[in-house]
Amino acid sequence: MNRDAMLARARRADAADIWDLVVVGGGATGVGIALDSAARGYRTLLLERGDFGKGTSSRSTKLVHGGLRYLERGDVGLVIAALRERGILRRNAPHLVGDLAFVVPSYDWWEAPFYGIGLKVYDWLAGKYGFGSSEILSREQTLERLPTIETRGLRGGVVYYDGQFDDARLLIHLAATAAEQGAVLLNYAEAVGVTRAGGTAGGVDGVVARDIETGEEWRVRARIVVNAAGPFVDSVRRLAEPDAPPLLAPSQGIHLVFDEAFLPGDHAILVPHTSDGRVMFAIPWHGHTLVGTTDTPIDAPSEEPRPRAEEVEFLLATARRYLSRAPSREDVKSVFVGIRPLVRSGDDHATATLSRDHVVRTEASGLLTVAGGKWTTYRQMAEDAVDRAAELAELPKKACTTRTLPVHGHDPEADRFGDLRVYGSDALAIRDLVREEPALGERLHPALPYLAAEVVWAVRAEMARTVEDLLARRLRALFLDARAADEMAPAVARLAARELRWDPARERREVEEFRELARGYRLD
Repeated sequence: MNRDAMLARARRADAADIWDLVVVGGGATGVGIALDSAARGYRTLLLERGDFGKGTSSRSTKLVHGGLRYLERGDVGLVIAALRERGILRRNAPHLVGDLAFVVPSYDWWEAPFYGIGLKVYDWLAGKYGFGSSEILSREQTLERLPTIETRGLRGGVVYYDGQFDDARLLIHLAATAAEQGAVLLNYAEAVGVTRAGGTAGGVDGVVARDIETGEEWRVRARIVVNAAGPFVDSVRRLAEPDAPPLLAPSQGIHLVFDEAFLPGDHAILVPHTSDGRVMFAIPWHGHTLVGTTDTPIDAPSEEPRPRAEEVEFLLATARRYLSRAPSREDVKSVFVGIRPLVRSGDDHATATLSRDHVVRTEASGLLTVAGGKWTTYRQMAEDAVDRAAELAELPKKACTTRTLPVHGHDPEADRFGDLRVYGSDALAIRDLVREEPALGERLHPALPYLAAEVVWAVRAEMARTVEDLLARRLRALFLDARAADEMAPAVARLAARELRWDPARERREVEEFRELARGYRLD
């Protein structure tokens, strides 16, 4: 993917040219819609005002799962759909989605049989998309799988299987797949207004787009505009209807990242009940331990949400109950926050109880809004949205093909690439860069596995435009070790400057801005 080429294609359309779908929002929902639409043969343009996945879609708990607590609440339909989509995603993107064994530790006599029954139902609902069979563990078997679990009072546990992924990396590969299907995707391109057929009284027939990098604006005509802006869908709705009441009741969830020593091995921990009504996960991820999450209602979304002191203390206190080595603030290598775009349900402000299902609705203006949902079900959300969009826009009826469409980089044997396995088949091209320029084979920081070649690849082929894009989303350095990411910034900026022809002032500014951002991911 090349942004200059994408921008040229987006601007080439003259006033008489009409896109079938214009999608506003470049997170999982928007990119999924662009992929589905383009794969059906519809002319598709996606506009993202920041970087792909800058918001919620890069800040998840890194799990592809059905959702055990949704099963407990009786939302069986959502669980079945998520388990199906979990299996489809593992098949379509085996280089990015893998199995992960979870242990539910038991400290009371009734917990293992109680959760064991629920997990057998979970297995049964997965059917042919199952990842493995759950089983009850003895105390010794639990300790074998979780050597750092708190041993006082431990009776045993239950093991079950779900999926794990790298959210931002998957999103970039989905964007690449959409581009291969003919979609035009632009990051740093904002929809700043809507246009209407026949003047202000008509329905929405396009948007006014602005290139964030240059400030230039142009009109984009569309048979239908799809609002897939995640936590910011209400802002997009108000471009067309300034007085539109809020659709979302957003909440935020935080995650703490620690050294691998807190949870060595390849098993995760699930705590099924915490004091705030959620589950807590402790999972191995990219050589670190990720602990999450909270559910705190917020008044409005922000692009860089920050953790609250009480959220940090809640996670630390809960983790201390289950880990033999008690984590402290000083042990936190990174803290990141995601916003859940939950759909309102009457006057219920208890966001932990709101459904994670999605809605596809037609606004009075003719805008099509897609809201809610979760990463695991992004493909089904996209299918539902494109079905509705095609109907409303009277496009030729075409079947969805994404259920069996391999994701860019598809490679069932990607583990042979070691630390480059998340690139799938693209790892070969990155290795070629190192062969052509051996210095690119050097690691950017001793604490993390990333190579200089990955920065060059991200700029040339993945539309990375800033140091933040590189260290937060193309590489996951900021989310793994904020201090190490800070120390990597000058080297990354030098590589990006060479590729993007930045002058020295721009290079320095990129480093300064990233370092200011990185401070928000640290607790010291």
